Amino acid sequence: MREREYLVNTLIKIADPVLDALSKNQSKAQMPVESASGKGSDRRKVTYLEALGRTLAGMAPWLELGPEESPEGKLREKYILLALQSISNATNPESADFMNFTKGGQPVVDAAFLSQALLRAPKQLWGRLGMQEREHLINALKSTRTITPGYNNWLLFSAEVEAALLKFTGACDRMRIDYAVKEHLNWYKGDGMYGDGPEFHYDYYNSFVIHPMLLEVVQTLKEAGDKVDATLDLVLGRSRRYAAILERLISPEGTYPITGRSIAYRFGAFQVLAKMSLLNALPEDVSPQQVRAALYTVIKRQIEVQGTFDQNGWLTIGVAGHQPQAGESYISTGSLYLCTEGFLMLGLPPTAPFWQGEDEKWTSKKVWEGEIFPIDHAL
Repeated sequence: MREREYLVNTLIKIADPVLDALSKNQSKAQMPVESASGKGSDRRKVTYLEALGRTLAGMAPWLELGPEESPEGKLREKYILLALQSISNATNPESADFMNFTKGGQPVVDAAFLSQALLRAPKQLWGRLGMQEREHLINALKSTRTITPGYNNWLLFSAEVEAALLKFTGACDRMRIDYAVKEHLNWYKGDGMYGDGPEFHYDYYNSFVIHPMLLEVVQTLKEAGDKVDATLDLVLGRSRRYAAILERLISPEGTYPITGRSIAYRFGAFQVLAKMSLLNALPEDVSPQQVRAALYTVIKRQIEVQGTFDQNGWLTIGVAGHQPQAGESYISTGSLYLCTEGFLMLGLPPTAPFWQGEDEKWTSKKVWEGEIFPIDHAL
């Protein structure tokens, strides 16, 4: 189908410079480091791991479908191999592109996104690594324990790393997981929205981080044999509600409100909507066909604005094209690859119902074209 083909090609266009350079041990040599704050030199300590972790976190469900004889299946195999070599180079202490997992606070954030990728593609990313490569990877993840996370959504970064360690080694620092889950349940504000710490922030961090990682951590505990069914049902129900809110934020034209910080993560703001699609857990009154049409429209609208990519194909800071002022002091080139989180639905195979049938109008499109639409209700 045309939408899937377009989205796959767009994901590849975004990811290719990152994985091509790193797989050749050329990431630090080739990747530009743009920073709106002029702190590009400072961001060099962390931006490469940002690019790797975030790119793979969004790509992972698609990669996990594995190789096939179809054109898309062959493309997946190419990028699985690039991803494996990239992980190897990033975590090998003898490698030119060995990355910083310990200095400053930022590495725990992007070790978490790398962990997220592993949790989402256990067969293709973890399962196809060699023993030495696994050892290097585990050592790199464990080394982030020297970093104390902030008392906000950062607790989930430590928890996500520990969840990956639990899944792939059978052991973890359980206190980091339990503390993160407990505090986020305490910080719930209602109607599908968590505080970022004790306070509520009107931004997209519920989608960038909180819902997906909270859900994945609890799911990993369940897979490990913990009796967390009630908690899992609770956080999944809240994620479904937040997905319904996100769907209604997409305008008939495929734009959305630019509120809060980190807006340069572009359509990564819709990660929860893409994730609920992937889990076949979309809310009532929200069909896969309307989500498919809405996400396709948002991504196409943003990605095709002139200036989104530099002359070598790397993402630039902005929301619609190149808008350097849209980046906070912690934003640099690697940060921008969180946008790939908007592609999680590509983990559904082409035969899945999500990719079948005609497009349907999403909620705001129905509203502003004068059609019948379902009324909204708080959770």
